[in-house]
Amino acid sequence: MALRHPHDPEILRLALPAFGALVAEPLFLLTDSAIIGHLGTVPLGALGVAGQILSTFVSLCIFLAYTTTASVARQIGAGNVREAVRQGVDGIWLAAVIGVLIIAVGWPLTPALVDAFGASASVAPQAETYLHISLFGVPGMLIVLAGTGVLRGMQDTRTPLYVSVGMFALNGALGALFVLGLGWGIAGSAWGTVLAQTGGAVLYAAAVARGARRHGAPLRPDAKGLRASTSAGFNLMIRTLSLRVVLVIGTAVAARMGDVQIAAHQIASNVWSLLAFALDAIAIAGQAITGRYLGAEDVAGARAATRRMIEWGIASGVVFALLVLAGRPWLPAVFTSDPAVRSQLLAALIVVALLEPIAGVVFVLDGVLIGAGDQAYLAVAGVIQTAAFLPVAWLVHVYGGGLVALWLAIGVWMAARLITLGLRARNDAWLVTGAVRR
Repeated sequence: MALRHPHDPEILRLALPAFGALVAEPLFLLTDSAIIGHLGTVPLGALGVAGQILSTFVSLCIFLAYTTTASVARQIGAGNVREAVRQGVDGIWLAAVIGVLIIAVGWPLTPALVDAFGASASVAPQAETYLHISLFGVPGMLIVLAGTGVLRGMQDTRTPLYVSVGMFALNGALGALFVLGLGWGIAGSAWGTVLAQTGGAVLYAAAVARGARRHGAPLRPDAKGLRASTSAGFNLMIRTLSLRVVLVIGTAVAARMGDVQIAAHQIASNVWSLLAFALDAIAIAGQAITGRYLGAEDVAGARAATRRMIEWGIASGVVFALLVLAGRPWLPAVFTSDPAVRSQLLAALIVVALLEPIAGVVFVLDGVLIGAGDQAYLAVAGVIQTAAFLPVAWLVHVYGGGLVALWLAIGVWMAARLITLGLRARNDAWLVTGAVRR
């Protein structure tokens, strides 16, 4: 695709660093999978169950990044830098409070949560071990989300890239040391991730504090600001919960197929997540660009940027599909030596590849509407999309469709997302201008 469109430099300036930062996030679990996979099928299956539960906790709080990006970008577009930073400080405080609450709730519920996924008697104890330890990294991970949202809203995606790369490198080094060097097993992998997430949180908190001092914004939490952040995130939480229901049920269906299937599904899901986060880089640019244009009351600019980002999403999705198909013969060997798991994974990766072009468009539209602050529609659309997936997943479970059928059911969900988001983007209801969306 020729780089001749006037919005290309701006999209690339934001998307390329965001790409690196987003790819680093799923690489946490991919790295853990590669290390733990060599311990055997049971630990890998345990990581699949615990990782999905932990990801659900964190993903439900993704509004800390998304609402902050949109609101900060609008303030930047309107020229209100001090107010933008103040909202970011409130986001950091809210992240810390929610993180502590998740530990308090998640710790005693861990056995029940693992059991709800239908993990086998051999997988469940190791899944509980991983989850119990990893909960201590949740406050750090949520602070990372909030801090990332502040910087993205201020049109800075480079700093999140540097922090994410550092966190990934530290997680990989500690995982290898604790698991392979010291023989701590799956617990060692969990402790490596906790330490890496906490280190990243310290860096983000320091960056936001420096920005607050520079622009004269207070560092203390503001009760009104905390309430506003919580209220703004409610619809995005519904939207995210709808997404997580699909992923959680997918994992539960795979777990009930057997240890081989859940292990293969764990790897396929991480490959999907890696590519999804990579495609989401354009969506991150969409959040920042759309929020800024609408804050500056430039509707034409928001429309033109959206059209160009959709083109980038389609092209990127096709490229990733080709990469998955080309690497498919060799990918399974990276994660497991079990021939049964490899066979299941080879088949699932074909569906993963075919879904990439659709994902490229879906993630861009999602990011644009988040940047516009159109969270109420996204919440309703998320419920509709999940409703399209559930009956198909039920059929897969009841009739024993296997792992490929499960991924085809995920394809139905992606098609529903494409339709609902595409219809919204065609009208003007989401194009609300001003420093604050009314």
